[in-house]
Formats: sequence, C-alpha cells, structure tokens
Amino acid sequence: MILKEFLELRRDKRTMAMIVVLPLVLLVVFGYAANFHVDDVSTFVYGPHADAVAAQLHAPFVVDGVDPAGTAAQAEEALRGREAGAVVMATGTGTESTVLIDGSDLFAAQSAAAAAAASGGLLTPDVLFNPDLQTSWVMVPGLVGMIMAFIGTIITAIGLVRERQAGTLEQLAVMPFKASDVIGGKIAPYFVLASVDMVLVTVLGSFLFDVPFTGNVAVLALGAGLFLFTVLGIGVLISSVSQNQGQAMQMALLTLMPQILLSGMIFPLDAMAAGVKWIGYLFPLTYFNMISNGVMLRDAPLDSLAMPLGVLAGMAILVFTAAVLRFRRDLAPAAPKAVRSPAPTGSGR
Repeated sequence: MILKEFLELRRDKRTMAMIVVLPLVLLVVFGYAANFHVDDVSTFVYGPHADAVAAQLHAPFVVDGVDPAGTAAQAEEALRGREAGAVVMATGTGTESTVLIDGSDLFAAQSAAAAAAASGGLLTPDVLFNPDLQTSWVMVPGLVGMIMAFIGTIITAIGLVRERQAGTLEQLAVMPFKASDVIGGKIAPYFVLASVDMVLVTVLGSFLFDVPFTGNVAVLALGAGLFLFTVLGIGVLISSVSQNQGQAMQMALLTLMPQILLSGMIFPLDAMAAGVKWIGYLFPLTYFNMISNGVMLRDAPLDSLAMPLGVLAGMAILVFTAAVLRFRRDLAPAAPKAVRSPAPTGSGR
C-alpha cells in the first residue's frame, strides 16, 4: 500500500507541485519578501533652499529631484501621482523645512515619518492621504482586489470543471458557437457576481473603517473590469488543464498565494529583494492594488494610473486569447473529417 501511494503521487504531477513548489514559494516569500521596513524612500526637494537641505538628508530619504522653484501645490501633485514617496519643502535651512509624506504607502510613510521625527528638528513630518497612518485605510483597497481574485480564479475554474465533468461544456462546444462565445457566456455571470462583491466590499469597507473614497468611480470601475477579465481568463485556463475540481482548486491556490504575498498588499514591494520584487510585477493583483489605492486614497489622476491600466489591459487580452485557444484545442471536439465520395464507376466503354 505504501509503494502504491508513492507511485500514485509520482504520477499526480499537480499534487507533487503542491508538495514541493508551495513550500519553496513560502520559504522564498517569507525569507526575502517578509520585510516591513522600507530603506529607500524616493524624495523630491522643493523650495529656495532645496540644494542646501538636500545635502543634509540621510536614509531612508533618497533624493531623486531638486527644484528650488517648486511649490507646495506641485509637491502634493507629485505625491498624488506617486512620482515620489516624500517631498521636502525647503523654505528654510533649519526647522522650517517640512516633509510631505504619502500616507497611502503605509510602510514607506512609517519609515519616512520616523526618520523625520529623529532628524533633530531638520524636518517636520506632514502625512497626506492617510494622516493617522491607519492600516485599514491601506488594507481595504487591497482586500477588494484579493476578493475579486478569489472569485474570478477559484469559482470560475471549479464551475467550468464541474460542467466539463458533467458533459455540459462539450454539448455547448458542438453548437454553432465560437470558442470565444462559449467562454464569454460562461464567465459573464461570474463577472457580474464579482462586480457586485467588489461594490459591497468597497462600500462596507468605507463605512466600517472610515476609509475615504476620494477619486473617480469610473477609473476604479475601468481598472476593476480589466482585472476581473484577467483573473476570469486565468480561471478558464486552469479549468482547461484540470481533470477534476480538486486539481482546479490546487492550481488556483498555486496562482493565488504568490499573488497575495507578492502584490504589495501585505509586504511592501520596495522592501523586497530585487529578484522577488520583479516576480510580484508579473501578477495582475499588483497593478490593481496600485489602481484601487490611488483612486480611493489619493484621488490619483488618470494619467498617473496609465501604466497599471495598460498592463492590465495587455494581460486581459493575452490571457483571454490563451483561454480561447486552449478551449479550441482541448475542450472543443475536433471537426469531423470530410468523407470522400467514391469515384464514379466506369460507363462500360
């Protein structure tokens, strides 16, 4: 019996991946990514004494720009657009300098505020967008994306595999529909349900935890639509390579856990090792977190969110195209070959 179980495990590649790959992922994540202290905060220095004050700044402040003509309004716009994590208003060479800090980036803001408080009067911290540095203000926008990722990936994958096992999907495949029509029709209900859940979580989060919603609802809806389209496509891909619901659940967890841990929602991306951080940029949840955080807390303008919106659009197109191609190859039955008519017999000449 023991030998039999080992042989079955060896043949079950997905279970072996859960046993071998998942512990390695957890080890790498918690070894290299589980760091809440941000060592480098991108900093601009504005004001007439910008050059003198910039020379006195120390870690974690990393001076990426100096503008003696910069104003307080420009400083706030730089933070709103996430061009910098902090902006020093150098109106004086001593205690008159104020550092404006982006409170929507919680861990970087905590590091910057602590350094300003320990500067011996050189800097006076002023935290924007999350003045009290409340964790819930940063977590709720991330939880919106996490919940949509769970619904879009796990529920879609399991639902489609269940229909595949019941034979319903194959029956639809022989009807006069294109593969994209079948997939689109199947994921539409999940898209609607996930959208309703997103609205509920956003409204309840804002109500229960006093999380502000300062931005444009349409921008968040656009980002959420692209993100949902992507994760639903991932769920379809998982269903197309899974033989049963257990396999679909395993593969969905393998894709979800790294997303949640490496998307910047729990551990700050700026505090991760370079290799692990770039893995985080491969996941759609990373870019949706940028959008939801920017819209809800900072009222980020559309142009500052063009990069995450563009990446999500590209991911959505790529994943949906792969899902359609995979459906055609593995789920849709092959078209019957044309039957050659027999050659006509001779006329007896």
